[in-house]
Amino acid sequence: MDSFHILIVEDDKEILEGIGIFLKNQGYTVFKASNGVEGLDVIEKEEIHLAIVDIMMPRMNGITMTMKLREKYEFPVIMLTAKSEEIDKVTGLNIGADDYVTKPFALMELLARVNSQLRRYTRYRSVPDRKEENVYLCGGLELNENTVQVSVDGSPIKITPLEFKILALLIKHPGQVFSSDEIYEKVWNERPVGTDTIMVHIRNIREKIEIDSKNPKYLKVVWGVGYKIEKQ
Repeated sequence: MDSFHILIVEDDKEILEGIGIFLKNQGYTVFKASNGVEGLDVIEKEEIHLAIVDIMMPRMNGITMTMKLREKYEFPVIMLTAKSEEIDKVTGLNIGADDYVTKPFALMELLARVNSQLRRYTRYRSVPDRKEENVYLCGGLELNENTVQVSVDGSPIKITPLEFKILALLIKHPGQVFSSDEIYEKVWNERPVGTDTIMVHIRNIREKIEIDSKNPKYLKVVWGVGYKIEKQ
């Protein structure tokens, strides 16, 4: 692969062109669309490794587009939001976005987020040849690092790369409580910023692995402390 393929979906032509030129100059191959319908069309035709998606767009907004692409694709999605769209940020993370950048933003900040998400995605995709013991069981919950898959009672669960890493951290240490800051440091390999996103990812994981996410069997909250996988 000569370069990563990045899709930019933005209805503001100046922003669309500006980001496009900047990322091309960084060596990325860029595809562009002005709304969610066009964006999904590009994804069907091209191999995309990361999408930068504006929330407010005509024809189809970024939330709907992300929900639809998550039905089939696992590449990272960075959402562009206005300052007034705080609720939409949480919604975006809930339906499968990996990160968000608030307008107005510096292009170098966006580039840092892009590079960071692509590093994680590549690590997630390249599963080295590991021994079979890299399979972790907790009751009916199984996480397999060899195949990068999660299943509950034998049924496979669709999970994003970040969710997989968070769940892997917890299931490897059953009964141990991890704070949001600790999870952020270990999964993102960075100093904690915006650990509210951990809460959103945890909620997403619970909805996928629990029969009743309000009365969880596996992923428990220890109020005021953090999160743990319950020993079974």
